[in-house]
Amino acid sequence: MNMRLYNTMGREIQEFKPINEKEVGLYCCGPTVYNYAHIGNLRTYVFEDLLRRTLEYAGYNVNHVMNITDVGHLTGDADDGEDKMEKSARETGKTPADIASFFTDAFFKDIDRLNITRPKTACAATKHIGNMIGLIKRLEAKGFTYIEGGNVYFDTSKFENYGEMALLDRQKLKAGARIAVDGNKKNPADFVLWFTNSKFENHIMQWESPWGRGYPGWHVECSAMSMKYLGDSFDIHCGGIDHIPIHHTNEIAQSEAASGKKWVNYWIHGEFLLMDKQKMAKSAGNFFTLQTLIDEGYDPLDYRYFCLGGHYRSQLIFNFESLDAARNARSNLALKVADLKAEAEPAPKAKLDVRAAAILKKFNAGLLNDLNAPKALAELWQLMKDKEISAGDKLGTVLEMDRVLGLKLEEVEASSAELTDEEYAVVKEREQARSDKDWAKADELRGKLLEMGIEIKDTAEGTECKKRGNL
Repeated sequence: MNMRLYNTMGREIQEFKPINEKEVGLYCCGPTVYNYAHIGNLRTYVFEDLLRRTLEYAGYNVNHVMNITDVGHLTGDADDGEDKMEKSARETGKTPADIASFFTDAFFKDIDRLNITRPKTACAATKHIGNMIGLIKRLEAKGFTYIEGGNVYFDTSKFENYGEMALLDRQKLKAGARIAVDGNKKNPADFVLWFTNSKFENHIMQWESPWGRGYPGWHVECSAMSMKYLGDSFDIHCGGIDHIPIHHTNEIAQSEAASGKKWVNYWIHGEFLLMDKQKMAKSAGNFFTLQTLIDEGYDPLDYRYFCLGGHYRSQLIFNFESLDAARNARSNLALKVADLKAEAEPAPKAKLDVRAAAILKKFNAGLLNDLNAPKALAELWQLMKDKEISAGDKLGTVLEMDRVLGLKLEEVEASSAELTDEEYAVVKEREQARSDKDWAKADELRGKLLEMGIEIKDTAEGTECKKRGNL
């Protein structure tokens, strides 16, 4: 299958051609484990999961690597502010290691609940300090570093193409315009590779190095760990669009300066999740965690479906009305799949009838054209609405589609017949609400029944119920 992806380096959709024919090296910027991931963060991981699943669906073996930032990420991306792990340790009275362990576990719990495939390698920064020191030494040997104020800096003036991906004009870049003023820097865009002189006293997380006892800058960790596990050159690097101007720009500079080779061939970036037209961020205090949604009665897969409803390169506005629509759509889909399972066995992909095969082809085309998930979902619903396609062909096709969508449709149980006493009581309560002409209450109870896996139809003879399996 031929795949096309939007490459931030070049700002165009390009045909995907891996370095090795059937192997793909994929690096994704992971969490800074000082707090829970918010749902804006998780949107990025859902899109990266869609990318990985699509690559695997297209026949590639994906070596997926993700960093766990448990040191070195300051409160500002431009080498300013306090280390987030240190800040959390001070505020909670716990050690950085305890904080990192707790929030790393919480992160993986979240991605498991969203049915996001775990990376093949999840590498913690604190376990790779030696690799970071090794990379800085390579840069030092090639003349790309200088030492001022006790810190080791990368000299961006020595790297010819600095800022190419971010479309930065170095001539117009002035101190304080993009980056906090640091009197030790020779150039405004220069960044710290190794800190030995922290402005915060008694910094807990420190290591011995050739330049003195200290700790690494944030940018160096991704370069060092990706190069360890994927080599000096690999296929795809992912992250949020906020990483483009500083973090990813600095990663490119230090990686290519060290190796003398092109580091990454395709840069894939996800857009923001917005709340009230503002970026969702922990620093702004306007964020929800996945547990927030669960506490409000939503299934994590409702949020996954919501994310799939927007293209990864488009901003997505979060509100509960939109999440309700996603929940209802996913519930309806699961109910239909439950009916199909009760009626027929899934037809294998190789034996799908012409109509089902044509829809699957359009589904594939949408995903292979820059991960167009909304197009893929539209084809799925076209399949479900087509009355000329048999139950077996529908079921086989939708389960094939779900290999990429990841909505766990394989686990949906077939329809069953009998209602429990609790379910029957809700049906009777709704019938009473209709009798009382309390239409709002009746609609509320219809939604509750749908969540319980029961579809109802009002007829002249009364209420018809169809009980389905789990959603």
